[in-house]
Amino acid sequence: MLAYGAAGALKHRIIEARSLAMHCLTAQKIERNLALLDQVRRTLATWRSRYGEDTPRALDEWEAILRRPWPEIAAFITDQGARAARLRQSTPFAGVLSPRERERVYAAFRA
Repeated sequence: MLAYGAAGALKHRIIEARSLAMHCLTAQKIERNLALLDQVRRTLATWRSRYGEDTPRALDEWEAILRRPWPEIAAFITDQGARAARLRQSTPFAGVLSPRERERVYAAFRA
């Protein structure tokens, strides 16, 4: 049996791996239909408009990332580094995957 701290860390790693898997699938889907990137940018603009001048730093970071060319964006959202993992927690890419696609990923990462 895992100690609470170890169990919590394992659960966190599973959540991060699931998020990475969803972003990998999202990147594949956008690669096939680059118009989906416009949807992501609209989502971010909507979120930013809700905050006015008090926009969270993560949304500013996403705005800068989404100005990059698609290959750089794809590389970032599928990166395993700490910054990418942190920003995936507030991803404007939500909504690109269909409910069925999301459920497939969630099912693959159930304990």
